[in-house]
Amino acid sequence: MPQIPEKIHELTVGQLSARSGAAVSALHFYESKGLISSRRTSGNQRRYTRDTLRRVAFVRAAQRVGIPLATIRDALAELPEERTPTHEDWARLSEAWRSELDERIKQLNRLRDHLTDCIGCGCLSLDTCVLSNPDDVFGERLTGSRLMAEQGGGRGRGAEGRG
Repeated sequence: MPQIPEKIHELTVGQLSARSGAAVSALHFYESKGLISSRRTSGNQRRYTRDTLRRVAFVRAAQRVGIPLATIRDALAELPEERTPTHEDWARLSEAWRSELDERIKQLNRLRDHLTDCIGCGCLSLDTCVLSNPDDVFGERLTGSRLMAEQGGGRGRGAEGRG
């Protein structure tokens, strides 16, 4: 990993990419989403302060555990602009995100447990499919291809059967 001398206080997008491991396109995307910021030189080149390295590491760690970018942006917005996220910031935020992750894990476990049922069904009984129609919420209104047509907005395949 290339080292940046301490006397350099601003990084080019290439230097930030090399040090953070994030692609240049990802850094541009993060900037467009308000996760990091840069200043522009007179030649319109981006320059990032050194603390952006820690912000990028924070974003990538949060993404790896499944936190949506909007949630990450909101978390970073709580920090003063010039301060990098600290260990304490991460601990506080990760504790707040724990219940959201626990709920997602529960949903994924349900999905995994019902996947075998879906394979057996072959989507021939959409009225009782645990993935397309959990808890048979549509069963009282419509069934089969009529259900698919309504879910798809009534256009395309299956719509011809609607009355």
